[in-house]
Amino acid sequence: MQFIDLKKQQEQIRPEIDQAIKTVLDHGKYIMGPEVAKLEEKLADFVNSKHCISCASGTDALLLGLMAYGVGVGDAIFTTPFTFFATAEMIALTGATPVFVDVDPETYNIDPAKLIDAVEKVKQEGILNPKGIIPVDLFGLPADYDAILPFANEQGLFVLQDAAQAFGAEYKGKKCPSIGHVGITSFFPAKPLGCYGDGGAIFTDDDALADIIRSLRVHGKGVDKYNNIRIGWNARMDTIQAAIVLEKLKIYPTEIEQRQNVSMEYTTRMPNIKNQKIPTGLKSVWAQFCLESTERTAIQNALKENDIPSVIYYVKPLHLLDAFSHLKYKKGDFPIAEKLSEEIFALPFHPYLQSSDIEKICDVLLSCSSK
Repeated sequence: MQFIDLKKQQEQIRPEIDQAIKTVLDHGKYIMGPEVAKLEEKLADFVNSKHCISCASGTDALLLGLMAYGVGVGDAIFTTPFTFFATAEMIALTGATPVFVDVDPETYNIDPAKLIDAVEKVKQEGILNPKGIIPVDLFGLPADYDAILPFANEQGLFVLQDAAQAFGAEYKGKKCPSIGHVGITSFFPAKPLGCYGDGGAIFTDDDALADIIRSLRVHGKGVDKYNNIRIGWNARMDTIQAAIVLEKLKIYPTEIEQRQNVSMEYTTRMPNIKNQKIPTGLKSVWAQFCLESTERTAIQNALKENDIPSVIYYVKPLHLLDAFSHLKYKKGDFPIAEKLSEEIFALPFHPYLQSSDIEKICDVLLSCSSK
């Protein structure tokens, strides 16, 4: 059994993928070729965003978004400690300071009430300049933007929506990542919509911001790449990856619905499980299907004995990583994130997971809970 079975997905569209790659090989425009512009148009239409700027990875997308806002030394960017390292890593790479905010125990996303407190605390201390917020749409579920965006606007903070795991998820009729002032996603192969290497994209309705990001993506170019008007980055998307995502995008709406069916089958078979709560009006794309248990190690061992893979997201919350030791956070500062890191584990999940496999997984889990 595969944790994520990309081969089954590939079998659905292998002839189309092969032809798309051959087309790129034939025309030879391997970086920023015509498929890149076409993909940007299709992605923008999919989420109803005015601009989509593709790039080389979700990590690059985060960096470009921060650079476009001029984030740097002395700035505070507020984000969650319960996510992948890249979110806070890119804040630190600009010279800014990540300020962590604990998460909601049911959605696992940044807690808006604690966010308000964190911003007020930084303002009172007067050392850092509050500049922006990066909510993460964790495991495919959008954060609480009805609470975050009005507060950010009131405080003059930008919101960079990190939808690396949530492309196409829905928040009260809006699709991710079109909800923040700027939004990003990742096309890493294991993401709900992935390529066969690295890839990412940035979304915004702000014309001026979009122009800056397009410039930053190609070494801060002006009218051409040899007329550099700012310090930028090399973050262009490979044409072959764009061609692959174009083909996968065609089946993505169907796969989103298949993901809903798989999650529903899991929860129907295990009605008493503790997992991520999906608030009314929101639709997750289920990048991961995670459970919480104080008996995580024993359950994972039982799964392994039955040849069922499982993965821990995330082994350590970001504030306890060595890379951020200079920030002087300590254990106990963010108890919800710390508890989740000790109890959460992810089950096999993809659109093509068979009912027989789900039944086997659930049987093992239910046998563990009955002991």
